[in-house]
Amino acid sequence: MKMKKLLEHLPFYQVTQPISRLSVQGISMDSRSIGPGDLFVCIRGIKVDGHDYVQDAVNNGAVAVMCEESVDTSVPVILVNDTVRAMAMVASTFYGHPSESLHVIGVTGTNGKTTITYLLDEVFCRHKKVTGLIGTIQICVAGKAYPVKNTTPDALSIQKYLSMMKNSKVDTAIMEVSSHALDQGRVYGCDFDIAIFTNLTRDHLDYHHDFDDYLRAKSLLFAQLGNGYNSGRDKYAIINMDSPVAKRFIRSTSQPLLTYGINQRADIMAKDCVLKETGTTFTLTTPENEVRIDSPLMGLFNVYNMLAAAGAALLSGIPLSVIQQSFNQSRGVRGRFEPVREGQDYGVVVDYAHTPDSLENVLKTIAELCTGQIHVVVGCGGDRDRSKRPLMAQVAVKWADRVIFTSDNPRTENPNQIFKDMTNHVQGTYKVIENRQLAIESALRTAAKGDVVLIAGKGHETYQEINGVRHHFDDCEVARKILRSMKESP
Repeated sequence: MKMKKLLEHLPFYQVTQPISRLSVQGISMDSRSIGPGDLFVCIRGIKVDGHDYVQDAVNNGAVAVMCEESVDTSVPVILVNDTVRAMAMVASTFYGHPSESLHVIGVTGTNGKTTITYLLDEVFCRHKKVTGLIGTIQICVAGKAYPVKNTTPDALSIQKYLSMMKNSKVDTAIMEVSSHALDQGRVYGCDFDIAIFTNLTRDHLDYHHDFDDYLRAKSLLFAQLGNGYNSGRDKYAIINMDSPVAKRFIRSTSQPLLTYGINQRADIMAKDCVLKETGTTFTLTTPENEVRIDSPLMGLFNVYNMLAAAGAALLSGIPLSVIQQSFNQSRGVRGRFEPVREGQDYGVVVDYAHTPDSLENVLKTIAELCTGQIHVVVGCGGDRDRSKRPLMAQVAVKWADRVIFTSDNPRTENPNQIFKDMTNHVQGTYKVIENRQLAIESALRTAAKGDVVLIAGKGHETYQEINGVRHHFDDCEVARKILRSMKESP
């Protein structure tokens, strides 16, 4: 692609050499992956600054460099104020603005994003639509899965995967959109058709200045809705009316609204909810009609997730009968309130709950189902928001009868400091067992008939990061192994 064409949507840039005849074969922000004819984009990371690797990129074949500051090199330099945002726009152009050819649904909020995207994927697939999924657990393109590192990938990866979806005849792309991605402009150039807001609680305050800054970042998805190049398509915002900040999100968008909720009046509502150990039943009421849902998904939070998914599906033209069938047979999401059953006479649940609010929601759900005692094994991640650690601990001792604090992903931080932060000023009975496997085993061996053991924080993750090194660790796998060994030698 001609360089001039590639830069056509950038509002302002400067060049050090003529670029009218220059062609670009690819784009990369990693000097090691640069090939002949590529554009190298210098990104300032937390630990690495791409500006320091310009010469490496040129040596590997870069024909031009995009920077935020002047660099001494033989190839043309394109100077911009923000390379992250510029890269997002350039990537969209390079891949032919693929989101314009797709029906794109974005989901943002503190909790529920993954489950909603998977519910939507199930609904659309049931309606014989080809789907693409970009989320926390994996990226799927027409049924083929790819691993991910972040909830929302970098701008280059997003546009690449959207392009793959377009080429694979995908009808609908469903994407989790994190506050980091919105704040950093990673989704610039993505033309969303539907934006869903789930809820907002304390999270990522190690990155955002405060809760208001976190809210501002999340609301960008709705403020930018309809700002894409394809203005001929209808856009919709879907808002959880039961959230205390619902009105803030409503005010952030000029697009038509669809609301959902249980307590506040809304377009999509759940009535007569019955929460059971085997699932959930409720009446799904919509502007079209109402149907009875009898889903294997457990907990009130999953009712909210189904309401949000129902709204997006209806706006996408999916019949209510198909939505009902899909919810009633949903497989759920790995690591999201996932039961572990090996014939034991008590419940074991693995969940990704890693914020005070999500942990409280899960424990409240268990309290409604449990006839015995509640056990919880939980920790907090290292090198992340320290302010939520005592809140997590307080929630655990408030709702559980037996509490074990253990390592989550300590990363490069000393686990003892994490435990100190968690237990400071926390009143209640608890144990601290640093080794996560031993902590899980202790809880499982202590549980009795009618109890429920919650293993919280890591959910679908299959690793534990200690001193910057990832070691294989799967909560479900560990729990199953321990339960089987207990059955063999009680």
